[in-house]
Amino acid sequence: MAKKLLGIDLGGTTIKFGIVTLQGEVQEKWAIATNTLDDGKHIVPDIVAAIKHRLDLYGMTAADFAGIGMGSPGAVDRSAKTVSNAYNLNWEDRQEIGSVIEREIGIPFAIDNDANVAALGERWVGAGENNPDVVFVTLGTGVGGGIIADGNLIHGVAGAGGEIGHVIVEPQDGFACTCGNQGCLETVASATGVVRVARLLAESYEGTSDIKAQIDNGEAVSSKDIFDAAKAGDSFAESIVDRVSAYLGLAVANISNILNPDSVVIGGGVSAAGEFLRSRVETYFQKYAFPKVRQTTRIKIAELGNDAGIIGAASLARQEA
Repeated sequence: MAKKLLGIDLGGTTIKFGIVTLQGEVQEKWAIATNTLDDGKHIVPDIVAAIKHRLDLYGMTAADFAGIGMGSPGAVDRSAKTVSNAYNLNWEDRQEIGSVIEREIGIPFAIDNDANVAALGERWVGAGENNPDVVFVTLGTGVGGGIIADGNLIHGVAGAGGEIGHVIVEPQDGFACTCGNQGCLETVASATGVVRVARLLAESYEGTSDIKAQIDNGEAVSSKDIFDAAKAGDSFAESIVDRVSAYLGLAVANISNILNPDSVVIGGGVSAAGEFLRSRVETYFQKYAFPKVRQTTRIKIAELGNDAGIIGAASLARQEA
């Protein structure tokens, strides 16, 4: 019988698990809450317990699996299979992950950064169509990404390769970023970044707009509200989407001018705007990209949604197997 893969997508609120075939098909999936109390010391034991419980439930053993893969936030040491500086997990110090899981479960284990892992998922069975050259950009609470070139994830010398969220798109008077720079893509294209752009543009907008009125009244506005209003024809909201798309198009064109990937796949919560966002980003990509890149690199919207993490994690295990 063909062996299975086990993918784990570790997040600050939820840990998602999936049993995945060697072809990338999710057969079973489940999730548990992430217990970050006591400096996150319960997280790894909870993962071990959840896996043991499910294998018992499904009548499976370690022998049925080729490997376990996991995507984690924070600074991941792939060879030591450890994680540190994952602040949303309360993991400031270095955490032993792989050694514990391998000892307790008895299945080979591989780990990588969560954005890289989502990139692997989209590349394997999602919008990347298993092409060896795919860039993945995820627009969520931050902006993350993963670069796959010639079939390999780009990690760089210190694991910071593919920090797409920190491409500078507004060097003169950009917003301050948590990284210490200003004008990073993350400050204008994340879910919070879109709202930040809206507040800035609201100061000088003269026309009537429900979104502008909400901002001026101090009401909470989300990036989804802004995209929904833009789709409904609110011209102020349209100007926000246009500005955000310009920043994304510039960043994507610069990345593509270096790598000339088959496709740049846009995922994460903000990408739920779909073709409305994709077509606008493509317009600016066409404006800024090198002619040959413009003709050959495609801008796409991610297809796997929440499953990208578990499928990508499983593909990590497939590579190790």
